[in-house]
Amino acid sequence: MQVSRRRFLTLAGATTASVTMVAPLEAFYARVANGEVSRGVGFGPLRPKLPANAAELTNTILGDLSREPLLALPPGFNYRTLSITGQTMSDGSKVPAGHDGMAAFPGPNNTILLVRNHELSTSLPATYNYPVSGTNRYSTTSLGGTTTLVVGRNRELVKDFVSLAGTRTNCAGGGTPWGSWISCEETFSTTISANNAIVKHGYNFEVYANANSGIVNPIPLKDMGRFSHEAIAVDPKTGYIYETEDRGDSCIYRFVPRVVEEGKKAKQLQLGDLQKGGTLYALKIKGAENFALITTNNPNLPVPGKGGQPGRIKVGQEFEVEWIKVDNPDPDFTDSNDTANSLGKPESVRGQAQAKGAAIFFRGEGAFYGNNKIYFVATQAGTPAFDNARGNGQVWEYNPRKETLKLLVEASSAGDLLDEPDNVVVTPFGDLILCEDGGGEQYLVGVTQKGKLYHFAKNVLFANSTDAAIKDQFADNEFAGACFSPSGKTLFVNIQTPGITFAIWGPWTSNPD
Repeated sequence: MQVSRRRFLTLAGATTASVTMVAPLEAFYARVANGEVSRGVGFGPLRPKLPANAAELTNTILGDLSREPLLALPPGFNYRTLSITGQTMSDGSKVPAGHDGMAAFPGPNNTILLVRNHELSTSLPATYNYPVSGTNRYSTTSLGGTTTLVVGRNRELVKDFVSLAGTRTNCAGGGTPWGSWISCEETFSTTISANNAIVKHGYNFEVYANANSGIVNPIPLKDMGRFSHEAIAVDPKTGYIYETEDRGDSCIYRFVPRVVEEGKKAKQLQLGDLQKGGTLYALKIKGAENFALITTNNPNLPVPGKGGQPGRIKVGQEFEVEWIKVDNPDPDFTDSNDTANSLGKPESVRGQAQAKGAAIFFRGEGAFYGNNKIYFVATQAGTPAFDNARGNGQVWEYNPRKETLKLLVEASSAGDLLDEPDNVVVTPFGDLILCEDGGGEQYLVGVTQKGKLYHFAKNVLFANSTDAAIKDQFADNEFAGACFSPSGKTLFVNIQTPGITFAIWGPWTSNPD
């Protein structure tokens, strides 16, 4: 049976002899003891519990789940499942697999609208292999897209349907103040559609959050850049859109809509404005032409020989930034070797940006606006993990008013409190909630405004199974798409495999941190 790093830490910390048995571990535990990451109290200890609608879960693609705890939560919190892969939706199609990024919007008659990504490419997983169905597809051979859920005032599913079809690897994205979801393709590829036309991927698409939208017209927002997109965050005060990129030498981007450049106020932005184009910029640290080589705090990243220095950037350290223009946001080439382990070609969006001194972040993922800041995640940056050359993740904070960037959180080498964060959301009370996508157990991790970390929820689906393969497939599967209802009373979140959406509620004001 595979032992997760957290389980390893529990075992290794059981006796003094365990800590002192070898020099590398001795140094490793010393770093943890010195408080590289500060533990908060959070909302209390986590306990597995059944969903409020457990009785409805007797016939799912995983069998009878009516007596199976799916989440572990603090005292006073409850949850229900809303949508599981394979269930029949209101439009007659099946709930697709690969639940990922998501946002919540106010709907009619006190309902809540959820727009949810499905991270599927051109082939389906061996099991739970439900594509995004429907016509009006961007590419006939791509299986990703989005679905829209209408949730009632009692957190019960009222309606669900496909809202974007034929896109590829829709990972995360972000909501806009004007009531739409920007769905991001995390790929830089092409497909061949049914009419033998070559279809380029690597774009953002806008989906109107509407209870009766049906499948929207899939229009790629080309000026926002063609690259391996992950997430976006809109600054409601300026209308600027910040974008992350999931590659080893990724950059952070800012898109200024053309209508804003022409004088339109941020609060006047509406659906369709982004289709009118704009200008793409990349973040650069002022006075640091080669800062790209040291953002990771890891000598192995982005690639060995061109990495950072452990501890070079301190938590809380602040840098002044500026923005450099990307001359060609829609490059016309395809790089089949463009992966998280490769450096971008000079003509790629990030290659163009780096030629002008743009900073590099290792695997930019989640992004969110809150507390008048933009938060984004570098999921595997940081000091090398004790069991991996890559790190356990960083969280950065950008202040758009001051034009400064700060390293807010860097996970310890242990990964005991934080292990490869992905999506991020700012809570109504100012904390961050991070969705883990690491090794072993998966948590929702809170970050207080004082920088303390705590575990808020844990995926426990089949956690007690004696079958290690089943446990690894489900209990160790990532959280994604965390978002709060407009009222702030309900946290919605997904487990990607087999694909389950949850609604969580409870005493949100009880956190003593």
